[in-house]
Amino acid sequence: MNPIFERQSVRKFLDKEVSETQIENLLKAGMQAPSACNQQAWEFIVINDKKDMIEISEMHRFAKPAGEASKLIVVLGNLKEARLEYMIEQDLGACCENILLQATYEGLGAVWLGFHPIEDRCLKIRKYLNIPDYCIPFAVICVGYPAIDSDVKLRYDDVKVHYGRY
Repeated sequence: MNPIFERQSVRKFLDKEVSETQIENLLKAGMQAPSACNQQAWEFIVINDKKDMIEISEMHRFAKPAGEASKLIVVLGNLKEARLEYMIEQDLGACCENILLQATYEGLGAVWLGFHPIEDRCLKIRKYLNIPDYCIPFAVICVGYPAIDSDVKLRYDDVKVHYGRY
């Protein structure tokens, strides 16, 4: 099966380093995502420092995996680069999904931690990482080698599929 059907959220990681080449591949995949009018208004901060990871892991109750990851990728939306600002969340969502799928392809585990649009989360990470006001701290993606093997459950549900009209 392809990475779409193998991808799962990984929150526990081995103490094993992810290579710079792998991170570059994840970023290339993210930047390959579709975006409105091809605006590509994304930027990234790669976090390698364990102290920074632990600080980020304490920014909200669902951010704990950040403290165990090998690397973090902070996904930003640059409003100065956005011609269609109202579409930036969709662009960044596609970008994040591409990163997660590439992580699966690379044999890595990853989880997407949402920051935007929750104001207190955005303020904390913006202040900590010195993110300029024109950039939206959209998400943090934790990356590493999975500590736990688990089976992926297929989610297809034909009851949720409608043809023609609802």
